[in-house]
Amino acid sequence: MIEEIHIENFKALKSIDLIELPQLAVFVGKNGVGKTSLFRVFSFLKSCLSQNVRMALQHEGGFKGFKDVVTRGVGESESILIELKFYLIIASKKRLVTYHVEIGLDRKRPVVRREILRYKRAAYGAPFHFIDFSQGKGIAVSNEEDFSKPDTELTREEQAVNPDVLAISSLGQLKRFKAATAFRELIENWHISDFHINEARGKKNQELGTHLSRSGDNLPSVALHMKEDHPDIFETVLQKVRERVPGISDIEAKISEDGSLLIRYADNAFQDPFFDFNVSDGTIKMFAYLLLLHDPKPHKVLCVEEPENQLYPELMTILAEEFQEYARKGGQVFVSTHSPQFLNAIPLESLFLIEKDRGVSRIMPFTADPLVRGQIEAGDKAGYLWEQGMFEGFSRRANR
Repeated sequence: MIEEIHIENFKALKSIDLIELPQLAVFVGKNGVGKTSLFRVFSFLKSCLSQNVRMALQHEGGFKGFKDVVTRGVGESESILIELKFYLIIASKKRLVTYHVEIGLDRKRPVVRREILRYKRAAYGAPFHFIDFSQGKGIAVSNEEDFSKPDTELTREEQAVNPDVLAISSLGQLKRFKAATAFRELIENWHISDFHINEARGKKNQELGTHLSRSGDNLPSVALHMKEDHPDIFETVLQKVRERVPGISDIEAKISEDGSLLIRYADNAFQDPFFDFNVSDGTIKMFAYLLLLHDPKPHKVLCVEEPENQLYPELMTILAEEFQEYARKGGQVFVSTHSPQFLNAIPLESLFLIEKDRGVSRIMPFTADPLVRGQIEAGDKAGYLWEQGMFEGFSRRANR
């Protein structure tokens, strides 16, 4: 679980600190205030891991790369900084691990200026650096789990990687570097959902799909996998669709005569089932989210931006309950939304407001504003307060 996030100079996020993050964190704010920037941090870090820093910057900022990703007004000598504090099980103990990475330019080329992975070996004392790299060179400790040895006797290996490659990308593939391996696996297990209805519709090839993709383009494959390998879970999903989407009595994932995959939906009002191009966007999206949230191997971190798009407002309360259930089972969830119905169903401690002041984003928990906190504790709903414009002046009140 991610406990804290610190970000500097990433798009609209000039300097952001999120501490004591809950299992479910829901972010609300007007368009253009930085909600997307926050969620892009996760996909950016995952791209850095799976490819390299140069390609990740180009994916985020286009041809200019670093110049279009770094916060406007920040000089090229500055760095994009991302620091995460998260819990990992190391040597049978739950430990708070810090990952720190700084990305900048060296002779106009993007490099990893500094990369550190650290945690405390004992209850007291300063965190120990198990990975410490600068521009492709550094040290990594390979016997970190030997807690019987003092720090001075740990085995420090000098290692080298390409300057634009994360050390955890290379070292995380070597089992002797335990914390690097665990953190790499954590990032690889992150899922950022950017569901596109048009990509989810229609016939698909039979590529294996056990987890829903970012865009949802493998929806038929995942549905077929769930139906064949996890029939009880698939039936639970179908039952929820029947209860929540009027008219839908059944959903069938099958292989067509030409060998492609497709989904057919049955409606109580019609004798024959019909293909997904005759089904509403909301029905398909609700089905996809339910498959995602009932994954037999849930993602450790799940990010979903504006799930209300294409969904009926009355379904948002139900979807909020599904996200909370997913979080209770151990997956950490980050959601951005404008939906009052969704906000009404979320507990106070899970709600965060994003505002922008002079081009720079600020993120604050609802609990930081005594006025909003007091009204919600008195029985008002967050969504209704959002509709009424009660969050105007939030940051000024919270900072008093």
